[in-house]
Amino acid sequence: MCGVVGIVGKSSVNQDLYDSLLVLQHRGQDAAGIVVSDGSRMSLRKANGLVAQVFEPRHMLKLPGTIMGIGHVRYPTAGSMSSAEAQPMVVNSPFGISLAHNGNLTNARELRADVVKKELRHLNTASDSEVLLNVFAHELHKSAKTPLKPDHVFEAVSSVQRRCRGAFAAVAMIVGGGIVGFRDARGIRPLVIGRRTGALFTEYMIASESAALEILGFELLRDVLPGEAVYITQDGEIHSHQCAESVRHTPCVFEFVYLARPDSRVDSISVYQARFRMGQHLVPKILNRFSQHSHDIDVVIPIPDTSRTAAVPVARELGVPYSDAFVKNRYIGRTFIMPGQLMRQKSVRQKLNAIGEEFKGKNVLLVEDSIVRGTTTREIIQQARTAGANKVYIAVAAPPVRYPNVYGIDMPTAQEFVTNGRTVEEVAEFIGADMLVYQDLDGLVAATRGDDESIEEFECSIFDGEYGCEDVNAEYLTQLSRERNDQTKLRRDAEIQAQDGLLDLSI
Repeated sequence: MCGVVGIVGKSSVNQDLYDSLLVLQHRGQDAAGIVVSDGSRMSLRKANGLVAQVFEPRHMLKLPGTIMGIGHVRYPTAGSMSSAEAQPMVVNSPFGISLAHNGNLTNARELRADVVKKELRHLNTASDSEVLLNVFAHELHKSAKTPLKPDHVFEAVSSVQRRCRGAFAAVAMIVGGGIVGFRDARGIRPLVIGRRTGALFTEYMIASESAALEILGFELLRDVLPGEAVYITQDGEIHSHQCAESVRHTPCVFEFVYLARPDSRVDSISVYQARFRMGQHLVPKILNRFSQHSHDIDVVIPIPDTSRTAAVPVARELGVPYSDAFVKNRYIGRTFIMPGQLMRQKSVRQKLNAIGEEFKGKNVLLVEDSIVRGTTTREIIQQARTAGANKVYIAVAAPPVRYPNVYGIDMPTAQEFVTNGRTVEEVAEFIGADMLVYQDLDGLVAATRGDDESIEEFECSIFDGEYGCEDVNAEYLTQLSRERNDQTKLRRDAEIQAQDGLLDLSI
């Protein structure tokens, strides 16, 4: 779920990259990085932390490239939280290449062995993004000549498409060449391209979401197609080529539920409109839980921020008031993407505060985008009761999350899901709700698609367990669970801090 951006321009590329990463901050809060080029050399800054923490004025002054650059905000799903795994990552041959990646390679272990043992390339980290970079660099070395031509780049990306499986939306910068953006053959993770026309030069931008383009004054041109590569030379020439031999477009449905900004368009679908329709599809399911559809709901309250859009049509069609009765501390990050259960619980308590007058003596319907571990929801329902709510119902815009994600979202093990071994009624009891209503998968897909019939299928594996990938089997999921559960992360990150002299494990 990371955020990536690449810009070819003639002025203030470092500032534009910084501003765009601020727009994409919701996609990753663990680390940030920017690498720029003046056409002959690269300048890199990356570290753990939020964008504004990583880039102080003194750092920006050391990023002087004015021709092109790429940026990244990191949300770790593979590897560790070590700052060494912050992106963009860099190799010096051929040409000098840096890469930023959103997604997850399902055959990373196999690729890692090939890169190290057969291609004799060195890997510094456990990140599959470094693997992807080295695969691309190796293939470009085989295809490239001087001067570098678009066909050389497309041949290399075609080889990447043949070798790499899983989800990848990536931007790479080639020193002296340009910026290339490419997307896996299923288009699971999003990638868009935009243009900003000036008096002397037309600038291009590739980013994870259209909001990053529009806020910086770029015109959204289109999505990068599944399996396609778009190459923009440092002189501002744009080229594109379909590099995958077989394409099956299945964008991730959870981008629309939770990950993407509501003011973005993903694969030509408005995220806002998709979430609005999710709320509309919820209403009949809510009414079916009441005798003769005669509900006793006094007020509809969204759990901010993502569920606000869905809550509006729910309140409207139920004929009850809508209230923003939870006040959010905007300086607390998204709890879903925080590492560690204790950190998530603490952040939930600090993140929201209830306005008592909106709850006291009322039957409230809380609207949530999704429930994963149940940590946030359970804490919020308790807040509603403490504020004086009579009954607390909850309606969820997504179906129950039951299966781990392997394509770049941190849902590592089914044992961590609140739905593990529980019926819907048991989940309601666990989180403390008087009633729990879930969206069904058909309703979610219909709401997301809307009137756009060009997308026949969405990637819905966290809801239905259908991965559509030969690598994902019981053995793969078991290994994933061992590597990514909360206890493993806490132990691994403590070891990293100890190595850095930040923590004494003997205490």
